[in-house]
Amino acid sequence: MTPTPLHPRHEPEAPRDLVGIGIGPFNLSLAALAQPLPELDTVFYEQRPGFDWHPGLLIDGATLQVPFLADLVTLADPTSPWSFLNHLKDRDRLFPFYFAERFHIQRAEYDAYCRWVADRLPGLHFGHQVDAVRWNPERALFEVDFTQLGTDGEAEALGRTHTRNIVLGVGTAPHIPDALKPLVEAPGVPVIHAADYLAHRDRFLTAEHITVIGAGQSGAEVFLDLLRNRPAGREKIHWLARTEAFAPMEYSKLGLEHFTPDYTRYFHALTEPVRDRLVAAQWQLHKGIDADTIAAIHDELYRRTLHGDWPDAVLTPAVTVRTAGRVATTKVELHLEHGQQGTRSRLTTDAVVLATGYRERPLDRILAGLDPYLRRDDSERPRIDDQFRLHLDPSVNGRVYVQNAELHTHGVGAPDLGLAAWRSATILNSLTGKDPYPLPRRTAFTTFGLEPHPQIPPTRNTPALTPLTDGR
Repeated sequence: MTPTPLHPRHEPEAPRDLVGIGIGPFNLSLAALAQPLPELDTVFYEQRPGFDWHPGLLIDGATLQVPFLADLVTLADPTSPWSFLNHLKDRDRLFPFYFAERFHIQRAEYDAYCRWVADRLPGLHFGHQVDAVRWNPERALFEVDFTQLGTDGEAEALGRTHTRNIVLGVGTAPHIPDALKPLVEAPGVPVIHAADYLAHRDRFLTAEHITVIGAGQSGAEVFLDLLRNRPAGREKIHWLARTEAFAPMEYSKLGLEHFTPDYTRYFHALTEPVRDRLVAAQWQLHKGIDADTIAAIHDELYRRTLHGDWPDAVLTPAVTVRTAGRVATTKVELHLEHGQQGTRSRLTTDAVVLATGYRERPLDRILAGLDPYLRRDDSERPRIDDQFRLHLDPSVNGRVYVQNAELHTHGVGAPDLGLAAWRSATILNSLTGKDPYPLPRRTAFTTFGLEPHPQIPPTRNTPALTPLTDGR
């Protein structure tokens, strides 16, 4: 059968000011803040057919770990029509929200808010797969090739647009440890990443024995949901964690100042080895478990002891899954090692949920055409400046911005929703060469270094520190 030829998709002859690749919360934030700026011609492309934010983890009752003020726009422009509060007003829900007194909203509510924005913003093109990005030195523009997809996901048209600047917001992808990849790829026993949990939830609830691997927020929420929906005394759930404990997320008020622009600027100015060491050490700032979720798990376990029996649930930290294999076609055998005891064991289970986190999607495929111009660090990662721009060869006078691909240069705030509006405003201020969104001079009570960095605006009446000398 001869395939139907693709027809070209016609784009404006004049170059765009900005092309966004990917439409998750971060690029949606950028699009919302760019919308009222008449000097910018922007367009955003997304391969998926519509906005879709972690659908497999929109578990009933699960909440965001950031307050509702960390929406797409408020921390840059509280008067924006794209705020969460305006979303509530549009849906006649302001008074119910007011009386609910909720500072942290449910994940499903945040997803509904983002969909509300995505359905109304102009310049968002879903069902568009970006295939390549190149620099055209003759025109001094970026070329962006894309494929328009039909409702069935099949290619319908090819297109190319030219732009002065690009912003990458392709997000993260579920991470599966190498030891467990063969289980996921083979048919039979259900082994899924937590990102797909809700799509398989009914099947997991009927499994004889379930194992949840991973002690972050998603692992805790999946474990709690399974526990609440399994018969008392016959829960048959194992929860395994590589971390030393089922640890709470750092949520003290001064601890949260690691998610401020002040800390981001401080982190960016550190040397590469120090930044790498800090990212590994600060896992509890963004990979721990919300204290309310930990309390809910303990409450549910305690409730099941009221009649004298203990629930059939095993929670074990400090455990690594060394290898895994299938037993016949109905079970999985996990080979475990306890890091503190130095002991090994085996666990046979009927279903596995991998709450093993996410990793930044590699930019190599999209940026292959720009590779000759790209500057990298000692670990071959892209260099990114304090304005979230990739370091490119000076011959390229266009700019490529990144969102949530800068953990190695900007620290733990890179994936945090609370910095979305500030980062978007920073990008737009850089892009326009103006200050359409004036940013705060100071955002933290903590001073993160002994010497103020030039990128941190000076504060009023800050006393100078006296240098320490021997014997003082």
